[in-house]
Amino acid sequence: MAEVTSQMVKDLREKTGAGMMDCKKALAETSGDMEAAIDWLRKKGLSAAAKKSGRVAAEGLVGVATKGNAGAVVEINAETDFVARNVLFQDFVDHAAKLALEVKGDIEALKGKPHPGESRTIGEQLTHLVATIGENMAIRRAAVVAVDPGVVTSYVHTATRPGLGRIGVLVALESAGDTEKLTALGKQIAMHVAAANPQFLSIADVDNASLEREKAIYRDQAAAAGKPADIVEKMVTGRVRKYYEEVVLLEQNYIMDDKMKVGAVVEKAAKDIGVPVKLAGFVRYGLGEGIQKEEKDFAAEVAAVSGVKA
Repeated sequence: MAEVTSQMVKDLREKTGAGMMDCKKALAETSGDMEAAIDWLRKKGLSAAAKKSGRVAAEGLVGVATKGNAGAVVEINAETDFVARNVLFQDFVDHAAKLALEVKGDIEALKGKPHPGESRTIGEQLTHLVATIGENMAIRRAAVVAVDPGVVTSYVHTATRPGLGRIGVLVALESAGDTEKLTALGKQIAMHVAAANPQFLSIADVDNASLEREKAIYRDQAAAAGKPADIVEKMVTGRVRKYYEEVVLLEQNYIMDDKMKVGAVVEKAAKDIGVPVKLAGFVRYGLGEGIQKEEKDFAAEVAAVSGVKA
């Protein structure tokens, strides 16, 4: 059996929000396998890992930029939220988002682009900012979406200034319809995406591994409740339907009218505009999601409570 350390318990607790002793037991039951331990906790009803795995745990800014029928979003991280208020850093993220459009989201190509108004590249400017501001920084990720014909709209939640904030969203609508009407629709859907945090565009986009993992958890939960096999499968089918409503954009209840699905909202808009409209894609970046901050005293706390080795 793999040795369970305090660091392993710490990592599992951060990922799931479960209690320390439950995390220790889950790791012991699964021979230290982190993903299996997450599933073990969820089967026992001790974790909401899927909802908590995107907790913000890093600072910096998300930047968005649109031009024509394309848009880009970047995330650039720093160590503290103080940096996000620094004008030099804000300017850097703004320039990086606009240049990401030109390189189709390729981070290495982005680093090689000349920084506007400077004799340095984007990569060199980042190094310069690290030296000037005194914090470690990194261009974490970037993405570009485009449609033809159609529009790409953006939305930034908790904006520090236009185009910069903690959550950045791009929504692509493929259509030959009126640009102004499409832009208004795209903006509303982008606001929905920011709030609802969908993981997939359509049911067809849900990867099989994720779906089978959810089914296994639901099946074990139902079986543990003593339900007969036929009832278990009906319960699993119902839970999968609910899962789709939680993670698939087109299946989610629209935040501005929860009596309609997002897919139905797009269909209605197409009738109003008079031409077909397709929700072709979206990107949502939440600042720091999936990154864990260091908690220097946490390991000692875990060790003291759970009695495992630090």
